[in-house]
Amino acid sequence: MKLLSIENYPGQQIEVLGLVKGTIVQTKNLGRDFMAGMKGLVGGEIVGYTEMLNEARQIATKRMVDEAEKLGADAVIGVRYGSSQVMQGAAEVIAYGTAVKIQS
Repeated sequence: MKLLSIENYPGQQIEVLGLVKGTIVQTKNLGRDFMAGMKGLVGGEIVGYTEMLNEARQIATKRMVDEAEKLGADAVIGVRYGSSQVMQGAAEVIAYGTAVKIQS
């Protein structure tokens, strides 16, 4: 499955199948919270959170791709990511784009 952040598929005629998305709500754990608090005192990257968000993006992307495959898509164009805090200690990550079929 091709994933493109641009709004078209260069050199190809496409059929738009529709919006597809994948979401996950990921929580922090006590160990990460404690280490993040300690890192907040001295500054720098909070590696545990970086890893958590990278994992959440991967899961959201897979769910988006799975939805696109169910529609018979060859690619997803206009791929975007978003995140928001949904409650204390939990963040939602969403991946979304437009599922398309390449015309032959």
